[in-house]
Amino acid sequence: MYSKEFEESLKAVEAARKDNIAYEPKRMTAQEKDDLLAAYHPDYKKSEFSELKIGPNKGEKVPHELCDMLQAHSRISADDVNLDDIKYDVDVLIIGGGGAGASAAIEADEAGAKTIIVTKLRIGDANTMMAEGGIQAADKPNDSPAIHFVDAFGGGHYAAKRELLAKLVCDAPEAIQWLNDLGVEFDKEADGTMITTHGGGTSRKRMHAAKDYSGAEIMRTLRDEVLNRGIPVVDFTSAIELILDENGRAAGAVLMNMETKELMVARAKTVIIATGGAGRMHYQGFPTSNHYGATADGLVLGYRAGAKLLYAETLQYHPTGAAYPQQIFGALVTEKVRSLGAKLVNRDGKVFMHPLETRDVAAASIIRECSDRSEGVDTGSGQAVWLDTPMIEAIGGEGTIEKRIPAMMRMFGSYGIDIRKEPILVYPTLHYQNGGLDINVNGMTTNVENLFVAGEAVGGIHGRNRLMGNSLLDIIVFGRNAGQNASATAKETKVGKLTLDHIAKFDAERDAAGIETDLVSPKLLPNYTNKKSEI
Repeated sequence: MYSKEFEESLKAVEAARKDNIAYEPKRMTAQEKDDLLAAYHPDYKKSEFSELKIGPNKGEKVPHELCDMLQAHSRISADDVNLDDIKYDVDVLIIGGGGAGASAAIEADEAGAKTIIVTKLRIGDANTMMAEGGIQAADKPNDSPAIHFVDAFGGGHYAAKRELLAKLVCDAPEAIQWLNDLGVEFDKEADGTMITTHGGGTSRKRMHAAKDYSGAEIMRTLRDEVLNRGIPVVDFTSAIELILDENGRAAGAVLMNMETKELMVARAKTVIIATGGAGRMHYQGFPTSNHYGATADGLVLGYRAGAKLLYAETLQYHPTGAAYPQQIFGALVTEKVRSLGAKLVNRDGKVFMHPLETRDVAAASIIRECSDRSEGVDTGSGQAVWLDTPMIEAIGGEGTIEKRIPAMMRMFGSYGIDIRKEPILVYPTLHYQNGGLDINVNGMTTNVENLFVAGEAVGGIHGRNRLMGNSLLDIIVFGRNAGQNASATAKETKVGKLTLDHIAKFDAERDAAGIETDLVSPKLLPNYTNKKSEI
């Protein structure tokens, strides 16, 4: 199935495998990392960013595609909607049905708040489902939240909001226990002790996993809890505009049925944005590991209503996206593959980086290997490097792959590739939205009252880079946090007169800035045809 070049490169990888297993590559110095990132990481390519001309982040730069959406027209005008015709009237409106939204809903319901989830696909159709490697928590005797903080703060280039990161790591052990009590089937020893492993950038083994479908297992459990509690879920329905009240507080949303295009009004005392990431924007033409709904909707909704963004120019490119075969191009190859012992090697079978460098460093290293160094393998769709998966069983013994990463084995096995016996080809894939809406430690946006945010739509938790396992953690910690605080705030809130005046205000600002565009936002779904999207 492989070309002659493939076969020759495979032979080189196989011949070097024994030596490569024993080889311990040196870690990069801080300066080497900085130089590498500046030269090769996509976030540092100035030509790929545009300056915002309007809105709370005016003057700051974001990816071209996001800039277009943030400055686009609303899908509606105020005249299109009768705000007195209220379809849903609740305490807490949650926009998004992934792990963060579900966690928020569970906690809001637990607090006695009348809660509803609206989601443009189905509950569980989210990036949470796509997460594989695990969830971090410092709950072992040789670890602590303080050590977890140091790892994550450094991994995020010392840019994280300290109070947010502190909450993340301090609440992590409780989050794991909460999930365990709900029924998440974590990997455990015979005596019930949770198995933990290393991840890139971690100094301790604190990665808790459910084989290599951790996100799917967590989402299964959260979804079941939401449904068992009878929390209403309105699926295939998008929030296309936030509603404010006369006091400028978030007070609901205009909803659109994805099939009929019917518009509906949801009034709420508090709103939680849990819409996830932006991978389906395909920044800089990268493939993505994200689900189909990941189009930065929450950032658009919040921004037009006046909420500030933080680090919206920073994205995470997971270093190991599937590069071959074409049918799974961009699909996530979990970092757990490397934590179990597999190393990245170039076309000549040489290890070119330490296997546990942080994701941004690893991604930049691969890009350098495939570009300036000309040490990539031509897949027919671009360049890639090998991830030498047979190392795992050479180190851990026969059966390790099937036991620890069965989803990976099945995914590649579907295309005739046995990862127990042959390596796989990988290249960075657009994976995570590091930046998002700016919140305080209670989960509320810094400049729009009663608007809460949780999950990947938040900026500042991780800084400018995220460590493996901290995304599943943040959807639980900050999802629960948003649900608890939104429900408490709702008890003290009396909603004023509903208004969509911010739409006209944003339009006027756009006109004053001389921006000419026919685009409307939020995007809702990617357009993978040559025809103009109807959505």
